[in-house]
Amino acid sequence: MPNLPDVVLWSIPAFVLLTVIELVSYRIHPDEDAAGYETKDAVTSLGMGIGSLVFDFLWKIPILAIYTAVYELTPLRVPVLWWTVPLMLLAQDFFYYWQHRGHHVIRILWACHVVHHSSRKFNLTTALRQPWTSATSWPFYLPMIALGVHPAAIAFCYSVNLVYQFWIHTERIDKLPRPVEFLFNSPSHHRVHHASQGGYLDRNFGGILIVWDRMFGSWVGETDKPVFGLTKNISTYNPLRVATHEYASIARDLKAARSWRERAGRVFGGPGWQPSDAAAAAAAAPAKASEHAA
Repeated sequence: MPNLPDVVLWSIPAFVLLTVIELVSYRIHPDEDAAGYETKDAVTSLGMGIGSLVFDFLWKIPILAIYTAVYELTPLRVPVLWWTVPLMLLAQDFFYYWQHRGHHVIRILWACHVVHHSSRKFNLTTALRQPWTSATSWPFYLPMIALGVHPAAIAFCYSVNLVYQFWIHTERIDKLPRPVEFLFNSPSHHRVHHASQGGYLDRNFGGILIVWDRMFGSWVGETDKPVFGLTKNISTYNPLRVATHEYASIARDLKAARSWRERAGRVFGGPGWQPSDAAAAAAAAPAKASEHAA
């Protein structure tokens, strides 16, 4: 078992300090154009973060069992050395990109990740608004386990990735120097990711590096001011509803579905997937409206 530090635990004092600094900065220098803070929203985000720690502990039990089984079956071994850890971090960040992208384009995975996008604010407490059903992420890292990376090293790399992403959830930092913006995920890139405008949707999935988005065609720079939240926002601060609202929506759609093909689309299609007849009807509606107007 590699002896690796718990980077999330060690980072908690920094999380608290940076959040206090950001909050005070809004009090001293208010920004009318920024989403800022709202007490109920911040409390909900904190509640979601605390709840995720509890549920993540439970989900880790079966996930660790699967990872351990795969690790024991593979003959490969990657030692934890000073020069292999950066390579593991690079590999984990690559697979995180695909995990994150998958959780935006497959609805049953989006039902987990939508929690993180449910706030209409964008501040450091938004980083703590984490899902309670994170068991959907583990398959994306099986290739690393199969190549001989120890499960504890995967957990370490994942934690480093999450800790890095804390500071990019802010409107108080403008664009950074161009070389930094080119290589790394930044507040500017992540504001785009959390925006709900059409041109910004499903963009900038990177964790630590933004180069994956540049390589795979999902990068967009920040131009227009982002509008944060969902395309269809939820009006609740109840943590249980925040955690489960998309699952409830999927259940309603499945109940109303008229075929197995539609049921499959409602679960494995994109978050906005519609059966072909419904999509055609929606496209025809504006045309009919303009005819009546004429």
